Amino acid sequence: MIAIKNIYYMLSYAFTVLNKKGYRKLETENFENADDLYAAILIKGLSNQLRRGLQHEYTETKEALSMVRGKINVTDSIKNLDVINKKLHCSYDEFIVNTYMNQIIKTILILLLKADISKERKKKIKKILLFFNQVDILDNRKIKWNLRFTRNSQLYKMLISVCYLVNERLIQSNSDGSKQFMEFIDEQRMSRLYERFILEYFKKEFPQLSVTASYIPWSVDDGITSMLPTMKSDVMLSYKSDYLIIDAKYYAKTLQNYYDVHKIHSGNLYQIFTYVKNLDMNLKEYSVRVSGMLLYAKTDEKLVPDNIFQMSGNQISVTTLNLNCDFREISKQLNQIVFEHFEI
Repeated sequence: MIAIKNIYYMLSYAFTVLNKKGYRKLETENFENADDLYAAILIKGLSNQLRRGLQHEYTETKEALSMVRGKINVTDSIKNLDVINKKLHCSYDEFIVNTYMNQIIKTILILLLKADISKERKKKIKKILLFFNQVDILDNRKIKWNLRFTRNSQLYKMLISVCYLVNERLIQSNSDGSKQFMEFIDEQRMSRLYERFILEYFKKEFPQLSVTASYIPWSVDDGITSMLPTMKSDVMLSYKSDYLIIDAKYYAKTLQNYYDVHKIHSGNLYQIFTYVKNLDMNLKEYSVRVSGMLLYAKTDEKLVPDNIFQMSGNQISVTTLNLNCDFREISKQLNQIVFEHFEI
């Protein structure tokens, strides 16, 4: 379980735009559920964006006009008999607000109006929607989330990411002709937020460390790697000659249960072991120490992993991070990982 307020802190680290002064008020508010939190973040973010203006983009428009605008398409003008009607077929660029990102935001805002959020926030969303009159609505089940962002659109990146989380929690279904909503937590989506939070937390709180999500090269004898899968760490911490690869895992169940015997997920253990051994082999000549850690988000299970293994000369640890507590305790847990491993 994750305390609702802690989702805000996780987002704050994952998207640094939330660390700005204008969002600090949200830290003192209480939220009934995650949707209420997401709504508050979107309202605040969009209120800031509206002061600067919503995203616009140029799009090519083609139509028959009585006055010349942009480029004249002679062939289409003759073909469509526009000349007879004293018109010319023109193509021109139009600066519109009906962008795909704005369409996503409007779609999610409308979904939130039907969700379990406070009346005050619903009222604020309705006011914001007035600025989206010229924006189309999408089918939320067919939204394409693979978008490109620039340095100047970091606020939009955060807004779209929150919209993504909202959409995964609110799935529309039809029952007896009436629209209902089913709430669920998507492990994969929360897993991505969890991974990014861990990475950005260490980046901000421990500037003396090198903190990356690095690719790990295969250590092969013949140099042929064309058919091998890519190895990319969630988090790689390094300080002087010490390396710690962290694989952040967010599951509903942290352990496998086989005939009432609890085991660590075999695939997870194989993966972190492979990462560690390949990095160790690649850096062997530099006399470094490479360790690995499976860091699970703590669940409601009574039995949770807390183990340290010595495997072929490398340390592999398996532990959990409790996200259902005061954020100061979460910070303490993460800090302890660094203090124990790097002794700084």
